[in-house]
Amino acid sequence: MFLVLCYGPEAENMTRFPEEVLTRTKKGEVEVRSLIDRGRYVRYHYLHPETGEPMEGGKIKLVLLAEDGRTEEYFIIPMKSKRDLLIPAMEKGPRMLWDGSRAVGL
Repeated sequence: MFLVLCYGPEAENMTRFPEEVLTRTKKGEVEVRSLIDRGRYVRYHYLHPETGEPMEGGKIKLVLLAEDGRTEEYFIIPMKSKRDLLIPAMEKGPRMLWDGSRAVGL
């Protein structure tokens, strides 16, 4: 076990965490990696219906599906700088996707 020591008013909230969940920041401060949720994900992109080529500059949709049924959706947009921009998207609900041979659900 690792003991996180605090001084002052924070000392009342002293907590123990297993060593394997602790990490250090670049500044040397100790942080605890804490799970928000877990689940699965679906990524898809948009193709031109006649050519089958990617549309809209290579935009990708990322749908996070939590075990409790909640979903979060994001667009991943490639930038010229070789980095990607992650933008929250409105939840669209159930939909069908093309897997290369047939329509499948999320």
